Amino acid sequence: MDRDQLAHFLRTRREALQPEDVGLPRRPRRRSAGLSRDEVAVLAGMSTDYYSRMEQRRGPTPSEQMLAAIAQGLRLSLDERDHLFRLAGHNAPTRALRSDHVSQGLMRVLDRLTDTPALVLSDLGETLVQNWLATALLGDQTRFTGLARSSVHRWFTDPASRAIYPEADHDHHARVQVASLRAALVKNPRARAIVDSLLSLSPEFAALWEQHEVAVRRGEHKRIAHPELGVLDLHCQVLHTDSHDQILLVYTASPGSDGYEKLNLLSVVGSVS
Repeated sequence: MDRDQLAHFLRTRREALQPEDVGLPRRPRRRSAGLSRDEVAVLAGMSTDYYSRMEQRRGPTPSEQMLAAIAQGLRLSLDERDHLFRLAGHNAPTRALRSDHVSQGLMRVLDRLTDTPALVLSDLGETLVQNWLATALLGDQTRFTGLARSSVHRWFTDPASRAIYPEADHDHHARVQVASLRAALVKNPRARAIVDSLLSLSPEFAALWEQHEVAVRRGEHKRIAHPELGVLDLHCQVLHTDSHDQILLVYTASPGSDGYEKLNLLSVVGSVS
Protein backbone atom coordinates (compact mmCIF):
# COMPACT_ATOMS: atom_id res chain seq x y z
CA MET A 1 0.00 0.00 0.00
CA ASP A 2 1.51 3.32 -1.10
CA ARG A 3 -0.09 5.69 1.41
CA ASP A 4 1.48 8.86 -0.02
CA GLN A 5 0.42 8.21 -3.61
CA LEU A 6 -3.00 6.91 -2.54
CA ALA A 7 -3.66 10.07 -0.53
CA HIS A 8 -2.49 12.30 -3.38
CA PHE A 9 -4.59 10.45 -5.96
CA LEU A 10 -7.74 10.59 -3.84
CA ARG A 11 -7.30 14.29 -3.15
CA THR A 12 -6.70 15.25 -6.78
CA ARG A 13 -9.68 13.19 -8.01
CA ARG A 14 -11.90 14.71 -5.31
CA GLU A 15 -10.82 18.26 -6.15
CA ALA A 16 -11.48 17.66 -9.86
CA LEU A 17 -15.22 17.15 -9.21
CA GLN A 18 -17.90 19.72 -8.53
CA PRO A 19 -21.17 18.93 -6.70
CA GLU A 20 -23.23 19.30 -9.86
CA ASP A 21 -20.97 16.72 -11.55
CA VAL A 22 -22.28 14.04 -9.19
CA GLY A 23 -25.87 15.20 -8.70
CA LEU A 24 -25.33 17.02 -5.40
CA PRO A 25 -26.59 20.53 -4.60
CA ARG A 26 -24.02 23.29 -4.37
CA ARG A 27 -23.92 24.58 -0.81
CA PRO A 28 -23.31 28.28 -0.14
CA ARG A 29 -19.90 29.50 1.03
CA ARG A 30 -18.04 26.41 -0.08
CA ARG A 31 -14.40 26.23 1.04
CA SER A 32 -13.39 23.09 -0.90
CA ALA A 33 -11.79 23.40 -4.34
CA GLY A 34 -13.96 20.50 -5.49
CA LEU A 35 -16.00 18.02 -3.53
CA SER A 36 -15.56 18.01 0.24
CA ARG A 37 -14.44 14.86 2.04
CA ASP A 38 -17.85 14.42 3.63
CA GLU A 39 -19.50 14.62 0.18
CA VAL A 40 -17.22 11.87 -1.14
CA ALA A 41 -18.00 9.80 1.95
CA VAL A 42 -21.74 10.15 1.32
CA LEU A 43 -21.33 9.15 -2.34
CA ALA A 44 -19.23 6.12 -1.34
CA GLY A 45 -21.49 5.08 1.54
CA MET A 46 -18.87 5.30 4.30
CA SER A 47 -18.04 7.53 7.25
CA THR A 48 -16.25 10.82 6.69
CA ASP A 49 -13.64 9.77 9.25
CA TYR A 50 -12.81 6.56 7.36
CA TYR A 51 -12.36 8.39 4.07
CA SER A 52 -10.45 11.28 5.65
CA ARG A 53 -7.90 8.96 7.20
CA MET A 54 -6.95 7.66 3.76
CA GLU A 55 -6.31 11.19 2.50
CA GLN A 56 -4.32 11.81 5.68
CA ARG A 57 -2.04 8.79 5.03
CA ARG A 58 -3.30 6.83 8.04
CA GLY A 59 -5.84 4.17 8.86
CA PRO A 60 -6.09 0.50 7.82
CA THR A 61 -5.71 -0.88 4.33
CA PRO A 62 -9.11 -0.44 2.65
CA SER A 63 -10.91 -3.55 1.48
CA GLU A 64 -11.73 -4.20 -2.15
CA GLN A 65 -15.37 -3.42 -1.40
CA MET A 66 -14.42 -0.05 0.07
CA LEU A 67 -12.19 0.75 -2.90
CA ALA A 68 -14.95 -0.13 -5.34
CA ALA A 69 -17.32 2.19 -3.48
CA ILE A 70 -14.78 5.02 -3.52
CA ALA A 71 -14.11 4.50 -7.23
CA GLN A 72 -17.83 4.78 -7.93
CA GLY A 73 -18.24 7.77 -5.65
CA LEU A 74 -15.39 9.63 -7.36
CA ARG A 75 -16.71 8.63 -10.80
CA LEU A 76 -13.37 7.07 -11.75
CA SER A 77 -12.76 5.55 -15.14
CA LEU A 78 -11.78 1.88 -15.30
CA ASP A 79 -8.11 2.81 -15.68
CA GLU A 80 -8.35 5.12 -12.67
CA ARG A 81 -10.17 2.44 -10.66
CA ASP A 82 -7.46 -0.10 -11.43
CA HIS A 83 -4.80 2.44 -10.39
CA LEU A 84 -6.65 3.04 -7.11
CA PHE A 85 -6.70 -0.68 -6.33
CA ARG A 86 -2.97 -1.05 -7.01
CA LEU A 87 -2.06 1.96 -4.86
CA ALA A 88 -3.99 0.35 -1.99
CA GLY A 89 -2.09 -2.92 -2.40
CA HIS A 90 -4.76 -4.94 -4.22
CA ASN A 91 -4.82 -6.51 -7.64
CA ALA A 92 -6.99 -4.64 -10.11
CA PRO A 93 -10.41 -6.30 -10.60
CA THR A 94 -10.73 -8.44 -13.69
CA ARG A 95 -12.64 -6.84 -16.52
CA ALA A 96 -13.35 -10.04 -18.41
CA LEU A 97 -16.21 -11.11 -16.12
CA ARG A 98 -18.03 -7.77 -16.22
CA SER A 99 -17.52 -5.26 -13.47
CA ASP A 100 -20.01 -3.58 -11.18
CA HIS A 101 -18.09 -0.39 -11.95
CA VAL A 102 -20.60 1.81 -13.74
CA SER A 103 -19.55 3.35 -17.04
CA GLN A 104 -18.18 6.84 -16.49
CA GLY A 105 -20.31 8.18 -19.35
CA LEU A 106 -23.53 6.68 -17.98
CA MET A 107 -22.78 8.03 -14.51
CA ARG A 108 -22.31 11.54 -15.89
CA VAL A 109 -25.75 11.34 -17.50
CA LEU A 110 -27.38 9.77 -14.43
CA ASP A 111 -25.96 12.44 -12.12
CA ARG A 112 -27.77 15.10 -14.14
CA LEU A 113 -31.14 13.34 -14.12
CA THR A 114 -32.54 14.81 -10.94
CA ASP A 115 -36.17 15.21 -12.00
CA THR A 116 -37.02 11.79 -13.46
CA PRO A 117 -36.44 8.15 -12.44
CA ALA A 118 -33.26 6.60 -13.89
CA LEU A 119 -31.07 3.59 -13.19
CA VAL A 120 -28.09 1.73 -14.65
CA LEU A 121 -28.36 -2.02 -15.30
CA SER A 122 -25.84 -4.63 -16.33
CA ASP A 123 -26.61 -6.84 -19.32
CA LEU A 124 -27.83 -9.45 -16.79
CA GLY A 125 -30.46 -7.10 -15.39
CA GLU A 126 -28.48 -6.25 -12.24
CA THR A 127 -29.24 -2.75 -10.95
CA LEU A 128 -25.84 -1.15 -10.39
CA VAL A 129 -27.04 2.29 -9.33
CA GLN A 130 -30.35 4.17 -9.27
CA ASN A 131 -31.32 7.73 -8.45
CA TRP A 132 -33.70 8.47 -5.61
CA LEU A 133 -36.70 8.90 -7.90
CA ALA A 134 -36.10 5.43 -9.36
CA THR A 135 -36.10 4.11 -5.79
CA ALA A 136 -39.37 5.93 -5.14
CA LEU A 137 -40.86 4.39 -8.28
CA LEU A 138 -39.45 0.85 -8.17
CA GLY A 139 -38.11 0.32 -4.66
CA ASP A 140 -34.46 -0.37 -3.87
CA GLN A 141 -33.32 -2.62 -6.69
CA THR A 142 -29.66 -2.67 -5.53
CA ARG A 143 -30.22 -4.58 -2.29
CA PHE A 144 -30.17 -8.10 -3.72
CA THR A 145 -27.27 -10.55 -3.58
CA GLY A 146 -26.16 -13.66 -5.47
CA LEU A 147 -28.15 -14.74 -8.49
CA ALA A 148 -31.09 -12.68 -7.18
CA ARG A 149 -29.22 -9.56 -8.25
CA SER A 150 -30.43 -10.37 -11.76
CA SER A 151 -33.95 -9.12 -12.46
CA VAL A 152 -34.36 -12.10 -14.80
CA HIS A 153 -33.67 -14.55 -12.00
CA ARG A 154 -35.99 -12.74 -9.59
CA TRP A 155 -38.77 -12.61 -12.19
CA PHE A 156 -39.02 -16.39 -12.34
CA THR A 157 -38.20 -17.21 -8.69
CA ASP A 158 -39.68 -14.39 -6.58
CA PRO A 159 -43.37 -13.56 -7.18
CA ALA A 160 -42.92 -10.23 -5.39
CA SER A 161 -40.65 -9.04 -8.21
CA ARG A 162 -43.65 -8.91 -10.56
CA ALA A 163 -45.70 -6.65 -8.30
CA ILE A 164 -44.39 -3.46 -9.90
CA TYR A 165 -46.09 -4.38 -13.20
CA PRO A 166 -49.81 -4.88 -13.86
CA GLU A 167 -50.67 -8.58 -14.13
CA ALA A 168 -51.87 -8.15 -17.72
CA ASP A 169 -48.30 -7.21 -18.72
CA HIS A 170 -46.55 -10.15 -17.05
CA ASP A 171 -46.38 -12.41 -20.11
CA HIS A 172 -44.81 -9.66 -22.18
CA HIS A 173 -42.20 -8.85 -19.53
CA ALA A 174 -41.36 -12.53 -19.09
CA ARG A 175 -40.56 -12.84 -22.80
CA VAL A 176 -38.47 -9.64 -22.73
CA GLN A 177 -36.51 -10.87 -19.73
CA VAL A 178 -35.71 -14.21 -21.35
CA ALA A 179 -34.81 -12.66 -24.71
CA SER A 180 -32.43 -10.22 -22.99
CA LEU A 181 -30.75 -13.02 -21.06
CA ARG A 182 -30.34 -15.01 -24.29
CA ALA A 183 -28.58 -12.00 -25.88
CA ALA A 184 -26.23 -11.71 -22.86
CA LEU A 185 -25.35 -15.40 -22.86
CA VAL A 186 -22.91 -15.24 -25.78
CA LYS A 187 -20.88 -12.35 -24.33
CA ASN A 188 -21.12 -12.64 -20.55
CA PRO A 189 -19.98 -15.94 -18.98
CA ARG A 190 -21.89 -15.17 -15.78
CA ALA A 191 -25.15 -15.58 -17.66
CA ARG A 192 -24.73 -19.36 -17.77
CA ALA A 193 -25.20 -19.73 -14.00
CA ILE A 194 -28.47 -17.79 -14.19
CA VAL A 195 -29.72 -19.89 -17.10
CA ASP A 196 -28.83 -23.19 -15.43
CA SER A 197 -30.49 -22.15 -12.18
CA LEU A 198 -33.70 -21.04 -13.88
CA LEU A 199 -33.92 -24.14 -16.05
CA SER A 200 -33.95 -26.23 -12.88
CA LEU A 201 -36.31 -23.97 -10.92
CA SER A 202 -38.86 -22.56 -13.37
CA PRO A 203 -40.89 -24.52 -15.95
CA GLU A 204 -42.15 -21.16 -17.25
CA PHE A 205 -38.59 -20.02 -17.95
CA ALA A 206 -37.68 -23.36 -19.51
CA ALA A 207 -40.60 -23.12 -21.92
CA LEU A 208 -39.70 -19.60 -22.97
CA TRP A 209 -36.01 -20.49 -23.25
CA GLU A 210 -36.86 -23.20 -25.77
CA GLN A 211 -38.32 -20.56 -28.10
CA HIS A 212 -34.81 -19.10 -28.56
CA GLU A 213 -35.96 -15.48 -28.80
CA VAL A 214 -33.13 -12.92 -28.66
CA ALA A 215 -33.42 -9.19 -28.03
CA VAL A 216 -31.22 -6.49 -26.56
CA ARG A 217 -33.11 -4.19 -24.19
CA ARG A 218 -34.47 -1.17 -26.06
CA GLY A 219 -36.81 1.66 -25.28
CA GLU A 220 -40.47 0.82 -24.93
CA HIS A 221 -43.72 1.82 -23.30
CA LYS A 222 -44.07 0.51 -19.73
CA ARG A 223 -46.79 0.49 -17.12
CA ILE A 224 -45.58 0.62 -13.52
CA ALA A 225 -47.95 -0.30 -10.68
CA HIS A 226 -47.06 1.94 -7.73
CA PRO A 227 -48.62 1.04 -4.34
CA GLU A 228 -49.75 4.63 -3.67
CA LEU A 229 -50.01 6.31 -7.07
CA GLY A 230 -51.57 3.45 -8.99
CA VAL A 231 -50.55 2.58 -12.55
CA LEU A 232 -48.16 4.99 -14.30
CA ASP A 233 -47.98 4.91 -18.11
CA LEU A 234 -44.38 5.77 -18.92
CA HIS A 235 -41.86 5.85 -21.74
CA CYS A 236 -38.67 3.91 -21.05
CA GLN A 237 -35.67 5.41 -22.86
CA VAL A 238 -32.48 3.33 -23.11
CA LEU A 239 -28.86 4.42 -23.50
CA HIS A 240 -26.24 1.70 -24.07
CA THR A 241 -22.50 1.72 -23.53
CA ASP A 242 -20.49 0.97 -26.68
CA SER A 243 -19.94 -2.60 -25.49
CA HIS A 244 -23.66 -3.04 -24.62
CA ASP A 245 -22.71 -4.47 -21.21
CA GLN A 246 -24.49 -1.68 -19.30
CA ILE A 247 -27.59 0.37 -20.03
CA LEU A 248 -29.14 3.50 -18.60
CA LEU A 249 -32.94 3.36 -18.26
CA VAL A 250 -34.81 6.65 -18.00
CA TYR A 251 -38.54 6.80 -17.25
CA THR A 252 -40.42 9.77 -18.69
CA ALA A 253 -43.99 10.74 -19.53
CA SER A 254 -45.56 13.16 -21.99
CA PRO A 255 -46.21 16.59 -20.42
CA GLY A 256 -49.81 16.96 -19.35
CA SER A 257 -50.47 13.22 -19.26
CA ASP A 258 -51.65 11.30 -16.20
CA GLY A 259 -48.25 9.60 -16.02
CA TYR A 260 -46.50 12.99 -16.03
CA GLU A 261 -48.59 14.21 -13.11
CA LYS A 262 -47.92 11.03 -11.14
CA LEU A 263 -44.17 11.27 -11.76
CA ASN A 264 -44.28 14.75 -10.26
CA LEU A 265 -45.92 13.27 -7.15
CA LEU A 266 -43.08 10.78 -6.57
CA SER A 267 -41.00 13.29 -4.67
CA VAL A 268 -43.93 13.82 -2.28
CA VAL A 269 -44.85 10.17 -1.85
CA GLY A 270 -41.26 9.09 -1.17
CA SER A 271 -39.64 5.70 -1.51
CA VAL A 272 -41.64 2.48 -1.53
CA SER A 273 -40.58 -0.12 0.95
